Amino acid sequence: MSANNKDDNNKEEYIDIDDEAQAEQQQPAYAWEEEYKRSWDVLQEDEDGSLRRIVEDLQNRMKRKRLLRDTSTIRRGIIRHMILILDLSESMLEKDLRPSRLELTLSYMDQFIAEYFDQNPISQLGIVTTRDGLSEKLTELSGMEYAEKERNPMDHVRALKSKKNTEPEGEPSLQNALEMARTSLIHVPGHGSREVLIIFGSLTTCDPGNIYDTISQLQKDSIRVSVVGLAAEVQICRYMAKETKGTYSVVLNEPHYKDLLFDLIPPPPITSSSHKSELVVMGFPTRVSSLTPSFCACHQKLVLGGYICPRCTSKICDLPTECDVCGLMLISSPHLARSYHHLFPVENFEEVPWNSMVSTECYACQIPYEKPPPISSRSGQIPADASSGRYSCPKCLQHFCVDCDVFIHETIFTQ
Repeated sequence: MSANNKDDNNKEEYIDIDDEAQAEQQQPAYAWEEEYKRSWDVLQEDEDGSLRRIVEDLQNRMKRKRLLRDTSTIRRGIIRHMILILDLSESMLEKDLRPSRLELTLSYMDQFIAEYFDQNPISQLGIVTTRDGLSEKLTELSGMEYAEKERNPMDHVRALKSKKNTEPEGEPSLQNALEMARTSLIHVPGHGSREVLIIFGSLTTCDPGNIYDTISQLQKDSIRVSVVGLAAEVQICRYMAKETKGTYSVVLNEPHYKDLLFDLIPPPPITSSSHKSELVVMGFPTRVSSLTPSFCACHQKLVLGGYICPRCTSKICDLPTECDVCGLMLISSPHLARSYHHLFPVENFEEVPWNSMVSTECYACQIPYEKPPPISSRSGQIPADASSGRYSCPKCLQHFCVDCDVFIHETIFTQ
């Protein structure tokens, strides 16, 4: 009898030990472990044993990730002046970003410049590089048409490609690059925003003086500095972005790097009280096409088509630009509309659950939606995490597919 009681006690003791081990497993671990999620646990087979629907849901969420932004009406500057500072130091040879930091940056810069001028057609951009403790002005601050009228925004891209074969060396100099950028931006009119975007891959900077004095001067001149770091977080970059009302982010991987860059394409909110509100005189020229060629004011060449300045009636080849004769800013209505849409963004569409669907096809493209997923045998209902692929407009309450949702928010910018 005593042996049996002893065995029972041992059995109860073993059960208590298992309970304690299970309780320890249920307790939260370190903070970084709580945020860590295994991506392979997200993929779960449906009733038919297929992963196709799960993969499509993940793709749809990635498409809409960049659309979900603040759509409140705030004050923005649609005429922007941005200096792009690229780090060409030895640290850009690191291969933690494939194929390397430098090659990936130059590849993304091509897309960034094209998208920047597409969404900000009446803005300007300039490029400054820094390496070996020095800074170099790669391109002047200019817009979609240069003063020489022989070049276009693709010259920014060609200038960057010319640096692809340049061997990065030494350390960067943030102070020298910022002083060169400030020199270019200090003469910008008050109605335009002044911005600096730094692509920084180093953890050190070689400066000839006190960089805090430069940051204070940037703050007085209302120049916003944003930094995209390719390595770890640097304290001086964090301080500089905070003091100048800019942003500072460190990339995690290649897709995150691209997302951080494209998030800086829309104009930032205006927070400085020194920003002036002025009336800017603009001209909308008339397009002409004649059988007899005549000289243009921009190239001094014989051309058949072009645009006639409404103030001095001189001929200009391309828009937007400034008239070489009278100095009037010449743009077209689509250019102004693409810059103006940032002030009144399209509201975010809301995802429609399966139990609220009222249509079988997209309101815009008329393509039929997919059939609902099979009902779960456990709950007897459609899984709650299953995406319907339908998104409702808050104004007209019509349902759109994910491709039309992306097209409305990123291409036509209107409802």
